[in-house]
Formats: sequence, C-alpha cells, structure tokens
Amino acid sequence: MTLDITIEDSRWQQAGLEPLAQQAVAAALARFDLDVEDCEIALLGCDDDQIADLNSEFRSKPVATNVLSWPAEDLAAEEPGGAPLQPEADFTGEISLGDIAIAYDTCLREADAANKPLKDHLRHLVVHGVLHLLGYDHIRDPDATVMEGLEVEILGKMGIDDPYTMNDGL
Repeated sequence: MTLDITIEDSRWQQAGLEPLAQQAVAAALARFDLDVEDCEIALLGCDDDQIADLNSEFRSKPVATNVLSWPAEDLAAEEPGGAPLQPEADFTGEISLGDIAIAYDTCLREADAANKPLKDHLRHLVVHGVLHLLGYDHIRDPDATVMEGLEVEILGKMGIDDPYTMNDGL
C-alpha cells in the first residue's frame, strides 16, 4: 500500500497518526478485498486552520471540519443505498484512490466530547475518509445507513466500539 502521509501539525506525530492510519486504511481496504499493496492514498494531518481553508476552497464552507476526502474518481452508486462501483487499477496495476485531510483540533475535541480515546476516533475518521474515496457517502439517508454500517463493521474488526452509540459510562 502506498499511504503517503504529510504531517503539517506536529501533534499528529505524538498521537501516532502514521501507524494508526496505516491500520485503518488496511482494514477498510480489506473489507472490499482490495489488495492494499496496489492502492494509493495521500493523507494530510493538519490543524483546524488549514482544514478550514481547504473546506472553504473545495466546499465553500469556511469552517473547520474533522475530515475531508477527495476521491480520485467518482464511484458513487446511482441508486440510494446501492453499492458504489469497484475502483480499477490503471495501466501500472495501481489503484489511485485519492486524498484525505484530517484536523487534529476537531478530532481531539470530538473524541473528548464523546469520552472516546483519540486513537479510536482517529481510526474511525480515517476509515470514514477511505469509504468516501471508495464512493460511499452519507448525504442520502439510505447511503448514510450503508456507510455507517460499514464503519461499525470495519472498526469492530479492529476492536473499536460502535462510534454511533452513546457512551453513558455504564
């Protein structure tokens, strides 16, 4: 797998972005029987200011967000709740999936608010970003149901609790 990681905020190094992202990407790709050695993804670990700039530039939303994704190609299903197209390799045999950016400040804030370990939330957001690269989305309700189900399944295989259940401390 080619996972090209650029760290623009040094707090990501302390958080262990590289090994956690490699684990999350590998788990997400394995779910779809994609050979991780054939896939290429670029990941940017940044802060809220940088992701707000990116969000403004690409989505006309000048606010920070947790994760952004730029798929290399549009694989989205036409029918709500349908399966996206499978990505295909180029003439070199490589599957270029796209780019992901993740913001440290927002990720930490969300993990703290949910009383969840930062490493688990980070892996969730990376899986979420990879699913976007693979054509999944959460704009339409049926698509959101499918995407959330896949996230729960993939994270569960990594030993991470369902991120969509509330932790009530019991």
